[in-house]
Amino acid sequence: MSRIASIFERLARTGRKALIPFITAGDPSPQATVPLMHELVKAGADVIELGVPFSDPMADGPVIQRSSERALKHGISLDTVLGYAAEFRSRDDATGLVLFGYANPIEALGAERFVERAAAAGVDGVLVVDYPPEECGPFAELVKKRGMDLIFLLAPTSTEARVERIAGLASGYIYYVSLRGVTGASHLDVADVAAKLAAIRRKTSLPVGVGFGIRDGETARAVGAVADAVVIGSRLIQEMEQAPAGAAIERAGAFLAGIRQALDGSEKAAARRA
Repeated sequence: MSRIASIFERLARTGRKALIPFITAGDPSPQATVPLMHELVKAGADVIELGVPFSDPMADGPVIQRSSERALKHGISLDTVLGYAAEFRSRDDATGLVLFGYANPIEALGAERFVERAAAAGVDGVLVVDYPPEECGPFAELVKKRGMDLIFLLAPTSTEARVERIAGLASGYIYYVSLRGVTGASHLDVADVAAKLAAIRRKTSLPVGVGFGIRDGETARAVGAVADAVVIGSRLIQEMEQAPAGAAIERAGAFLAGIRQALDGSEKAAARRA
């Protein structure tokens, strides 16, 4: 069983939901990345999605685009990100770690070499936005042979056939994009999310995390009542952007701790209803 599967199994036994923050490697600074990851764990993260900065992030809104631009200006590459992963894993063997990014850097390095290095660095899962399930069978085999999970996105527009195809390839968890558009969008309709999750769960037993549009404790609590995990990225990065000089890590930890508290509140409410 993978580390991610173990995390979700343990959380399910205790009636808790996973909290999955997204950050961009190298932002707000190269030196801050690994300390920031540890701070997020301290604040309640169960899995960290570590973004590989990319020049043309098609699924990301302006906040995450800016974080990629800042990281790229610092010279952050896929090689750098793999180094961060290994450094983080040397002190933390419990938290799930997912590399989130795009195909171009992986193809430049070579898919087989990337998978070998990611596994050696202690990475648990890979989410590649622009690897369509119809074309990534060989990559999926490479990832799973090294004991890692391959995570896919589903959207409100995903067809039943698409859900079935992804359910057959994915492992670890499925990331449901709650909104049409890019990260950081608003107007989250939790009733619609709940209906979509029910349809997805008819096709897979994998946990389903929800991201895009979760901006505060209230929305985290509402989503946590229907999902297996809450993914939060843009709002977390925005908190760091707005922090005073030198306070980004502390500000991120405090914000995520508030989300964790709100999410735990939704779990207690669900338990009372049960």
